Order: sequence, then C-alpha cells, then structure tokens
Amino acid sequence: MSNVIAVDDTTFTAAVEGSDAGLVLVDFWAPWCVPCRLMGPVVDAVAAKYAGRLRVVKVDVDRSPLTAYRFGIRSIPTITLFKNGEPVGGFSGFATKATIDVLLRSEIPPLHAGVS
Repeated sequence: MSNVIAVDDTTFTAAVEGSDAGLVLVDFWAPWCVPCRLMGPVVDAVAAKYAGRLRVVKVDVDRSPLTAYRFGIRSIPTITLFKNGEPVGGFSGFATKATIDVLLRSEIPPLHAGVS
C-alpha cells in the first residue's frame, strides 16, 4: 500500500495547508508527463522512508488547475515542500531520492545518528 495521497483542488487545502498538516511534500505531476512517471517510484520511496514524519501528496495538474495556478506551477514534475501550510522549498524537473533527501534534511533529522 502506498503512503502517497492523491489530492485535487477540493482536497488540497485540508491535506496540505490544514492545521494538522505539518510537513508535506507535494508532487505536482500529470499522467502524460514521462519525467513525472519516472519520478513516481522516487516519490513512493521517499514516502516510505519518511512515513510518520512526512505527508506526501500528488497533485495531477490537469485535474487540479486551480491549485497548480495558485502555486505558479509552470513545469512538471515540480516538488514543493510545505511546512505548517506554507511552501518552504522545492524544485522542478526529474530528481533522485538523494536530491529530495537534501531538500528534507533541514526539516527532518535522521531517526538515528549516522543513519539517513
């Protein structure tokens, strides 16, 4: 079972900006986008690695144009990190799990010293 939640224009606010959201990684994507599909397993791996410490959601920009417009998404895939409902970092384009780990490092300390 995946730890990634699909959200849309109607559920984004509750899932990402809600009072209990905490730290949320958002993957803005589309099914026709080849780099987005290649990022799928990477995003799934990040969600599994940080389960319980990070919420991971996917937004299909074709089905959620208002959310994509609101956050200025101009290219996909775009990864955006939200903390307490506010965007605090991110990037566009294909990335490895290590790249996402770098983005998260300042917000999520390792569970055990020396283990990432």
